[in-house]
Amino acid sequence: MDDGITIALTKGRILKETLPLLATAGIQPLENIDRSRKLVFETSVPGVRLVILRGTDVPTYVRHGAADVGVVGKDVLLEHGAQGLYEPLDLGIARCRLMTAGPAHWQHTGGRVRVATKFVNIARDYFARRGMQVELIKLYGAMELAPLMDLADLIVDIVDTGNTLRANGMAPLDEIAQISSRLIVNKAAMRSHYRAIQSLVDQLAAVVGEGADADA
Repeated sequence: MDDGITIALTKGRILKETLPLLATAGIQPLENIDRSRKLVFETSVPGVRLVILRGTDVPTYVRHGAADVGVVGKDVLLEHGAQGLYEPLDLGIARCRLMTAGPAHWQHTGGRVRVATKFVNIARDYFARRGMQVELIKLYGAMELAPLMDLADLIVDIVDTGNTLRANGMAPLDEIAQISSRLIVNKAAMRSHYRAIQSLVDQLAAVVGEGADADA
């Protein structure tokens, strides 16, 4: 890579699954991220640094050019939009499903449905396309608790194994979207740092087995 770039990474599961992919491109943090309180890390490639962020902040940093490239879940892009970004590559990591869920054997009997979720934009669009009237209740965690406490009839949430739902007497209902982590690129950075970014995209695409198009 002939010029420096900043890569914004999503903390948590996505970070753990992203670091081995970056290592295949020769990019490794010079410090142990798990043992550090730092948020910015220099790497084995001079001029390339990693920034560790909350998932919802990654597109903002990339969109405004504070980071050139980012890795973030598709759920975040669906909820908050991908304006000003290229999305050249599905990394195929941190796979899960965005689903509706509710008490086992729940059925819609008509009328307004109360839905608890942090994905209010996705939920609004999903139920509107199905002609269902809903009251959206924004929560930030413990979604399964909402129907148990009669706060909501259904939830819209990320489902991995479904074990937490079943443990709380609930079941997944309808799939809204398949979710995985995506590589995103600032449009201006794609021009100003084309060689470095395209090299990264190509190397990661070779690892995950998918062709990449920076104009996607």
